[in-house]
Amino acid sequence: MKTFRILLSVIVLFTGIASFPYMGHAVSARGAILMEQESGRVLFEKNAHTPMRIASITKIMTAILAIESGKLDEYVTVSEKAYRTEGSSIYIQPGDKIKLIDLTYGLMLRSGNDAAVAIAEHVGGDLENFVTLMNKKAKQIGMKNTTFANPHGLDDHENHYSTAYDMALLTRYAMNNKDYAKISSTKSYTCKSLDRAMNTWLNKNKLLNMYPYSTGGKTGYTKRAKRTLVSTAEKEKLKLIAVTINDRNDWQDHMALFNQAFNQYEAVKIIDKEKQINYLSVIFGKVVPKRDIIYPLKKGERQEISISISVDSDLKEREDFKKPIGKVKISLKDELIGESPLILVEPFETSEKEDKDWWEKIKSKLNIN
Repeated sequence: MKTFRILLSVIVLFTGIASFPYMGHAVSARGAILMEQESGRVLFEKNAHTPMRIASITKIMTAILAIESGKLDEYVTVSEKAYRTEGSSIYIQPGDKIKLIDLTYGLMLRSGNDAAVAIAEHVGGDLENFVTLMNKKAKQIGMKNTTFANPHGLDDHENHYSTAYDMALLTRYAMNNKDYAKISSTKSYTCKSLDRAMNTWLNKNKLLNMYPYSTGGKTGYTKRAKRTLVSTAEKEKLKLIAVTINDRNDWQDHMALFNQAFNQYEAVKIIDKEKQINYLSVIFGKVVPKRDIIYPLKKGERQEISISISVDSDLKEREDFKKPIGKVKISLKDELIGESPLILVEPFETSEKEDKDWWEKIKSKLNIN
């Protein structure tokens, strides 16, 4: 049977929300972005798609690959190569046996380049293979303007770069992992698998102590990349990701970006999966969206939200109602900003005559021939 789709357009008007005056702040970064974590909506950008050196924010990718390897409880034997890696360090020695989870904390909190190499060798087998894994994951995430050449971000390779936008995508992906989110937000960590005097590490991310809504991030610096910073923050269910590259004023820039967004935007639950779609429920039974649709909106944008519902026309002949019966789509002006499958949880039961009348009624109501 050839199927077609029934389209119902519903304009939803929301009440206005409080808004505070715009707090002007000139971001000094060469490249920057502010992204809402749940939706991916870009709230601010500056040269966000321009490839640049990124220094140690590279280690976000190294950390998520370590976590996803499933080897966090394994012991890593530190190589001579890892020990001799220049720059910031957690001071591991050749032959040390240390858990991968501890190396990952050292990587994120202290930005240990030695930890990055030790992780890469253990997870990838060698540095070259681990870099391949990094670039493969980048493609999967959608990081179109990124190439990784090492696991730490040092300036020892010319072909190692990313963009503010790509690093925000990576952070958005990583923050969906509970282990990563926990590590990223940790202010202090004691390494228990290595018996050594200097085994308590403090996080270099000052925003965890400077900014009350900070939830994590990663610092970076090299002579060529200058200061780089990724940070995350949350207030009243609005989750934000800020990325700055080559920024002499990064702490202040991140706090200013967060404050402006928290003042201007609200995380609005446009579709609630706990509430049925009333119009369809009258026709089909109890219809519910499979997931919530939450989106950051400014004052005035609520009036520009529209909801369209599409329903599969083969419902009349269906026996299995476990599959979605259609979709609900949310648009802001003419831009699609979210969608959710529709699930029929309590279909009406009808006789054959009622069933025929029911379908004819739908076609008539929606002008279907």
